[in-house]
Amino acid sequence: MIDLIVKSKIKSAVPEMSVSGDVPEALNKKVEELLQQAARRAKANGRRTVQAKDL
Repeated sequence: MIDLIVKSKIKSAVPEMSVSGDVPEALNKKVEELLQQAARRAKANGRRTVQAKDL
C-alpha cells in the first residue's frame, strides 16, 4: 500500500474531533480504491490520463 494520506493533516481537517490511530490507514485504503476505479473509467474511455471527471 502506498501512503497517499498525510497523517498529520487529518487532525487539521476535523479540529473539533479526536482522530483514532487507525483512521489514516482506512482513509488511505479508500483513496486507493477511488483512484483504481478512476483509472478503470479513464481506460474504458480510451484515455491514459486519469482526470477529475473520472473520480
